[in-house]
Amino acid sequence: MGPVRFILNILWFVLGGLLAGLAWFLAGIIAAITIVGLPWAFACFRIGSYTLWPFGRDVVWVSELTGRPAGAMGVLRFLGNIIWFVPIGFSLMVIHIVAALACFVTIIGIPFGWAHLKLAAASVFPLGQRVVASDVAGLARSQGAATALAGWRR
Repeated sequence: MGPVRFILNILWFVLGGLLAGLAWFLAGIIAAITIVGLPWAFACFRIGSYTLWPFGRDVVWVSELTGRPAGAMGVLRFLGNIIWFVPIGFSLMVIHIVAALACFVTIIGIPFGWAHLKLAAASVFPLGQRVVASDVAGLARSQGAATALAGWRR
């Protein structure tokens, strides 16, 4: 991790990242207690760890990492994400968007605003996403784009 990312992560952690991460972990614990909510609990723990240290990492879809289509699990993840979105995901998305807009007011807050927007996207559909290093995410996306381009060229 570069020094700028390290400094941004420290500032993020001190200025609210710890509280946001703990809130995600609490949501995961509550979901795990219900047993039925275990898929959402695991997703909450992944996003919670990402919320603590967002700089230098990114959220990608499992299908982008593996290069394989989601298949039947894609349908189940979609239904699970819809169930998540209605009671919890929408409110988390709105909170992160409002926080992002507040961060964008200052020049220093712009990186934090982008981090909130990435968290807003992750909070909408958490099932089927993984947190990886930014380099790995960029490589997975470029390989996926190259595969899609090759399919169009046939």
